[in-house]
Amino acid sequence: MKDSLYILWTNADPITSEHMVFMYATNAAKMKWFDKVTVIIWGATSKLVAEDGDIQDLIEAAREAGVEFSACISCANKLGTFEAITNLDIELKGWGVPLTEIIKSDGKLITV
Repeated sequence: MKDSLYILWTNADPITSEHMVFMYATNAAKMKWFDKVTVIIWGATSKLVAEDGDIQDLIEAAREAGVEFSACISCANKLGTFEAITNLDIELKGWGVPLTEIIKSDGKLITV
């Protein structure tokens, strides 16, 4: 976790998503600012990812740069996006404990 960056993405605004989350995550991976860059899809962003083709294209471009994606399984179940997220080959898991570990270990976490 030492040289890993986690971006907790909860803001479903497409402009913020494109011009902050994807811009920074993609460049951080491309430029090797961190060994590992992971975007955590949480809350309303689960619906955005499931329903917006432009966002899905940005995810694919970020993946090509080396960004990893993981989504909150509870959010996906509650918002009815489990199947769509799974079909995009995005990992689904419970993020409560791992997020707590990142925070308690002073991991590098950006929340958007």
